[in-house]
This record gives sequence, C-alpha cells and structure tokens, in this order.
Amino acid sequence: MAASLPPDTKPEVDAIVETIIYLYTESRRLTKGLAAQFGLTGPQLTVIKLLQELGDLSLSSLSERIRAQNSTVTGIIDRMEREGLVKRERSTTDRRVVYIRLSEKGQKLAREIQVEPMEIFRSALTDLSQSDLEHLLRVLTKLQKRVVSHVEGRVSEAQGAPRAGEEEDKP
Repeated sequence: MAASLPPDTKPEVDAIVETIIYLYTESRRLTKGLAAQFGLTGPQLTVIKLLQELGDLSLSSLSERIRAQNSTVTGIIDRMEREGLVKRERSTTDRRVVYIRLSEKGQKLAREIQVEPMEIFRSALTDLSQSDLEHLLRVLTKLQKRVVSHVEGRVSEAQGAPRAGEEEDKP
C-alpha cells in the first residue's frame, strides 16, 4: 500500500521520481549506444571500463560493483572470455577465488573507448559545490536505504515471512 503524500509535496515527489527515471534511462541509453559502436553490450562495456580502472576483480566483487547476481555476471564473463576480451585466473592464495582480468585485446579496446557514459554524470556532479555533493549523497543514501527496506519488506511478505520489526504469529 503506497503512503499518501501531503498534497503540497506531491509535485516535488513526482518531479524527483521523474528525474531519477530519466537519469537511469539516459545512462542505459548512453551505455548501450556507446557499447554498440564497439560491438559490445552495455554490461560488457561496464565490465571493461571497471577492470581498466580498478584492475583484476573477483567475480563476486565485480557482481557487487555492477549490482548483478553472480550467475548473471558469469554469463557476461563467459561471453567476454569467448571473444578474447577477458581471462579468468584462479587466486594463488585461495583456490576458490577466480579473478577476472582484461586480456591484451580487452586492454586495447578499453583504451579505444575514451568516454564511459558514467563520466558524463561524474562531470556534471563535479560542477556542484562540496556542500551540495555532501547533501546529495546524504539524501540519496537515505533514499537507497528506504527503497531497499521497502523491497525487502515486499519480498518477505510475498514469501510469507514477517517484516523486519514484526513478530511472527505464534500458534
């Protein structure tokens, strides 16, 4: 059930939601368009630029960074490995950990792709004052936590589990 908003805040809330949707949609469109120029998918482009920027990453670390399930990232990496863009390398200290590394072909492609779509957003954010950046981060972090809590509550309800803070009915 959606919370009702005071009538005087509805226009602002609607404008914020529309802005978030626009930014999300625009970032996906930019990534997809740029990736297509190089024969990649959007997620492949993201992986290449992350590996270029951060170096070798474990599969789980890569999954966290692109906000995707390990199984999804495994499929992306499988295709990239077949295309010779990345290599898998098992850790020498923990054999359970597999690192993903750009191959020479992947490194060359990463250098050719000068602008990552996220750079557009980073650049726009650098135009803000330090105070505005701190305030924006604080507000977005609150929003993220509330969305996560809301989604987790819905998943728990759908699975029949009590929500956080609720007690289970006992017979």
